[in-house]
Amino acid sequence: MAAMPETTRKHPDMWVELEDDPRHPDDNTPKDERGTYVDYLRQYRLTLEMKCEGLSPEQLATRSVPPSTMSLLGLVRHMAEVERGWFRRTLAGQEAPRLWGPPQQDADWLGAVGDQASVEEAWAAWREEVAFAEQWVRENPDMGQLVDHHGSPVSVRDVLVHMIEEYARHCGHADLLRERIDGRTGQ
Repeated sequence: MAAMPETTRKHPDMWVELEDDPRHPDDNTPKDERGTYVDYLRQYRLTLEMKCEGLSPEQLATRSVPPSTMSLLGLVRHMAEVERGWFRRTLAGQEAPRLWGPPQQDADWLGAVGDQASVEEAWAAWREEVAFAEQWVRENPDMGQLVDHHGSPVSVRDVLVHMIEEYARHCGHADLLRERIDGRTGQ
C-alpha cells in the first residue's frame, strides 16, 4: 500500500475540506421528498467519483481480495449498468442492450482491466447513463408514477430509493477498495 501524500489541510484524513466538498450545496433550504431523493443520489454519485480520483488505470482495476472480481473500475462499470437498467429500461421503457454482456457472466466486473481505454469507456458510459437518468427524473416529477418491472409495478419513488441504497452500498465498497490501494479513508 502506498503512503498517503503529505497535506497541509486542516483535516488531512478527509478527501476534501468540509467547505470545499461538492456534495454539500451552499443552499441548505429544506427540500420536498423528491428533492431530497435527487440530492442524496447526486451526493452518492459524486462520492463514487471522488473515491476514484487520482488513481491510475491499474489502480482502478485493482481487485479487492480473491476470489472477488470487485474493483473501483468494476464499480463504475456496474453502476453504469444499474443506472441504464433502472432509468432507460425500466422507467423509460427503452430497449437498451446491456453495456457489457449478460449479468450471469459478470462482464461489468471481469472486463474492468487496467488500461486507459477501459477507464475512459467506463466513465463515458457511466456519465451518459447518469445524464439520462437526471434528465428523465427532471421531466417526470410524479414520484408515484408506476411502471412495469418484470411483471410487477414499481414507482419512481421506489427506483430512486433503490438507487440511493445501491450507491450507498457500493460507496462503502469503494471506501475499502481505495483504502487498500493507497490508504485513503473517510468522508
